[in-house]
Amino acid sequence: MPLTETEWDLVTAWVRNYLLDTTDPHTQLAQYGFPPEFIGGLRLTQISTDNARTLVHQSRTDIQRQLRLVEALTGIDRLAVLPDIVKAQEFLGRLREDFRAHAALDNFRTCVLKNGAEAFIDRQDLRETLRRFVADPHQFILLVDGEPGSGRSYTYNFLRHIGQHSGFRPVRVTLSHTATAAKVVRRLADFVADPQDGAAPLNPTQLNDPLPSVDEAAHWVAGRATAVEERLWLVLDECDKLDPSSDVWDFIGQLGMAIYEHAAVRGDQAPRLVLLGYGRSMRQLPYDLRGNLAWDTARIAEPDDLRSFFDQAFRESPPEILGSGQAQESAIATLVDAAVHEVLQATGANGADREGYMRELCTAAEGAIRVYQSL
Repeated sequence: MPLTETEWDLVTAWVRNYLLDTTDPHTQLAQYGFPPEFIGGLRLTQISTDNARTLVHQSRTDIQRQLRLVEALTGIDRLAVLPDIVKAQEFLGRLREDFRAHAALDNFRTCVLKNGAEAFIDRQDLRETLRRFVADPHQFILLVDGEPGSGRSYTYNFLRHIGQHSGFRPVRVTLSHTATAAKVVRRLADFVADPQDGAAPLNPTQLNDPLPSVDEAAHWVAGRATAVEERLWLVLDECDKLDPSSDVWDFIGQLGMAIYEHAAVRGDQAPRLVLLGYGRSMRQLPYDLRGNLAWDTARIAEPDDLRSFFDQAFRESPPEILGSGQAQESAIATLVDAAVHEVLQATGANGADREGYMRELCTAAEGAIRVYQSL
């Protein structure tokens, strides 16, 4: 079971008092086995309280980092002779169990997100594309095409789910017909600002020559996104809503090139770029990026996709009332049929022709999931 906020406060106190109570925190962490690349990314000072918060914050971004941190604490001699060591060892045991549970799950196949409350139907191609995309440092631009209503924007919900398990955080800017490069940069600036520094100063797009100013803005965003502690994925949604003459197209191309340059130096710490609603017939990205692209095409979910979704969701957590063995199999099959019928009825026979259909379909499916969970 994951640690609570109160328990993480206790871990932070242990880190401050027993691990980082030193004038040379970087060397101290190296002695306890923390990797050099992880230590090098920490902004540590001479203040142990701030250093403890920084280390715990960065460690909490990944279950393996959490485990490594608490393992280091249980190996400190000064803590080992105190009563608190019992609590620390309990935390370690829970995190090890949590790690085993995470390792046993295939997060790319999850169909019900956010603690069993949010449906993500089908998108089998996207799941496998993302699996390869996350693992391949040479691919850092994901483009998602598809008809309106096919769930392109809903991709962002799945990115948030995967990010929790793969150590990155997606941040989204939704585009429109009136979007400009300056507006997009200002929105991104809020995301890439370092929390310790407050709001990021921004004045890169107020030059007279549009193209150089867009280039400068793109490199500024990529640089800030690379410098922050978290790994960021920059998501631009509804690209198909942009005006063909919008300077946002120039910014997208320049941002891709800026990430290309930062990735060559900083590797996976550089941000990734996700473009939702970006069709193959739209403004082409710079030629140099051709080897760094991954494509996915969203499509409207069909009844068979809905059936597969409910079959997986119902089998993963069958309530005791359904019994076991053949009785359970028969009951689940009946419930799947009923759920598919009710959801299709709720969304209407011609729903696939309406924009936003996938959102309606998922909302109806979530209602069916809640009914099932109440059995």
